[in-house]
Amino acid sequence: MAPLAIFADCVLTPLEAIPDGVVLVDGSQVAAVGTRKEVQIPRTATRLEAQGKTLVPGFVDIHVHGAGGSDVMDAGPETLQTVASTLARFGTTSFVPTTVTASLDATVAAILRIAAFTRAGRVQHPADVTAESLGIHLEGPFISKARRGVHPEEWIVAPSPILFERLIASAMGEVRILTLAPELPGALELIVAARKQEAVVSMGHTDATYDQATAAIRHGATHAAHMFNAMRPFSHRETGVIGAVMTSPDVTAELIADGVHVDAAAMRMLLAAKGVERMILVSDGTSATGMPDGRYRLGPFEVTVSEGVCRNSEGRLAGSTLTLDRAVRTIVGLGVPLRDAVQMATLNPARRVGVEGRKGVIRPGADADLLLLDENLSVSGVMTRGVGFAA
Repeated sequence: MAPLAIFADCVLTPLEAIPDGVVLVDGSQVAAVGTRKEVQIPRTATRLEAQGKTLVPGFVDIHVHGAGGSDVMDAGPETLQTVASTLARFGTTSFVPTTVTASLDATVAAILRIAAFTRAGRVQHPADVTAESLGIHLEGPFISKARRGVHPEEWIVAPSPILFERLIASAMGEVRILTLAPELPGALELIVAARKQEAVVSMGHTDATYDQATAAIRHGATHAAHMFNAMRPFSHRETGVIGAVMTSPDVTAELIADGVHVDAAAMRMLLAAKGVERMILVSDGTSATGMPDGRYRLGPFEVTVSEGVCRNSEGRLAGSTLTLDRAVRTIVGLGVPLRDAVQMATLNPARRVGVEGRKGVIRPGADADLLLLDENLSVSGVMTRGVGFAA
């Protein structure tokens, strides 16, 4: 395959903005990036002039439950591929499939499927434009019943080293994130055990006080799931986990920027507290992502989508239909520079799960996961590991 030279009005790496930039793709990787004057284009290269477009890395979603009518807990053989293909349509080129609290048998079965899918995708060159699975995000079952959101109460359990070891063994080394409630008895010990397995420990679905959350951070928790949602509310006398995350410089914070889960003022407050480097945009997407309003599955229960908003039978928010392209547009709409918004959806999540050398960045040697954004910041072209890019 001949190299491909992509010329764009601007290239966001995202740490650098390169006006009148060019990216040279050779096979599945980026070979060079720079200005037209800096990059030497081989005579054999195909040239693509993307006038009026901005070239950015593919989005990395580290909290997603499904898409395209398929849920990552489903047993169907094509489920994960459907999720991966649907996400890619909206610019997400890498993702971390996220479980929801369910029975032990259902959870183990889902973990086995995701682990196998992840390993296969790592070695197989994609034939079509499709997102790559980076591993597994375990959301539950070690969460607070008081802040469970829509997670089924009957399957929530106390932190258990024995159960965690079974889940880890099923995952064959592919667990990237464990979300738990740090205030539960045994949670601090489980945080230490998870860190020994090189899993990122995320605080979420938690009623933790400030002191309990800071104790978790001292033990190795470095991340917070969907900030403000399914957490003890912030108070000026007891700031809870929200206060701990906002004042801990080493903790990254997820944000569902769909305009439904978090108010604009709260988003601005979080952005001001954490800064660009520690913010991560996530979708918390469900099987309804990319689909019309209707009824869908989220793990073991049904959700109803009306006007694009997912709720369970009790009327509680149940994940979202958000995609990261829309999340980026929301953040830019708050006055955040595009380069910073892109970093929150690319490099920052890739760095959080330890793949920043090949994902979430445009640099020589990185995977050729690339997007073209038009003047409205809509995705007009997608490339995954060198495949695709029909603008």
